[in-house]
Amino acid sequence: MRTGTAGWSIPRAAAFRFDSAGTHLERYARLLRCAEINSSFYRPHAPATYARWRDSTPPDFRFAVKMPRTITHELKLRDAREPFATFLAQTDALAEKRGPILVQLAPSLSFDTSVVTAFLKLVRDIYSGPLVCEPRHATWFTPAVASLLDKYEVSRVAADPPPVPGADLPAGWPGVAYFRLHGSPRKYWSRYDESYIASLAATIRGMAHAAEVWCLFDNTASGAAVENACELRDRLIVDLPLRANGETSMPFKSQAQRRKFAELLVAGKISNETFEEWNRETGSKKLPERAAAKAKAAKKAKAARKPRAAKKR
Repeated sequence: MRTGTAGWSIPRAAAFRFDSAGTHLERYARLLRCAEINSSFYRPHAPATYARWRDSTPPDFRFAVKMPRTITHELKLRDAREPFATFLAQTDALAEKRGPILVQLAPSLSFDTSVVTAFLKLVRDIYSGPLVCEPRHATWFTPAVASLLDKYEVSRVAADPPPVPGADLPAGWPGVAYFRLHGSPRKYWSRYDESYIASLAATIRGMAHAAEVWCLFDNTASGAAVENACELRDRLIVDLPLRANGETSMPFKSQAQRRKFAELLVAGKISNETFEEWNRETGSKKLPERAAAKAKAAKKAKAARKPRAAKKR
């Protein structure tokens, strides 16, 4: 499960969650595991730019990349081989950190079987990675279209606000579930409340069939996206179900310990990356702050046992 935002800007109100050192991307990537590159929709980026972003993030970080509007809005998916190949060559610099390519279509673009089939065929001729599509015209939301998307392993984005009823759930190829949340009722501005985040977390937990689940918040105009992304991540941590023996798939011994970890995340005192690194090094299942206190006590006890050097007369 990956949760993040469109872009990686850090609004002032959320700055307390992030380390102060480094670029915005470096700070962002210590706390969240993915980001959506939207600027690629408006203008091309040099491979060196993508490589710099790749090298600024931890090993498990991933980028979704939005397909250029030249392909989706100007060419309307026709005669797109050359611009798509160019875009693909540029984003190749992300290497293993390139996640899904996002194809967001114009609200006016209706479904045309021959055009869409030809486009997906040319894409799959040169690209085999994850592909997600966000259509916005009502003609795209039929079982026949979902079947065609599934054939070419394209996942339909679950969008909010949904352009038609049911568009807020993933469809098409089930291998990737990609949620794209623009803010509601005021698009790009509104912050999602606690009840919505709780419901979204429950929906995501039901996506066990998907190899990857992505949730990107695009309500960035008011700075709400970062807060909502952190709230969803924290909710998923807190709500992880205990097994019969009281253990979880995460290295926590109880619900109370899990909640404590979430509190530390919210306070910006620890990140997933910090915890995972610490856990690998120590092999312990205690929280880092408890381990730090234990290490400090052990050091103090060792110092007390150390014989003092005799004073010179």
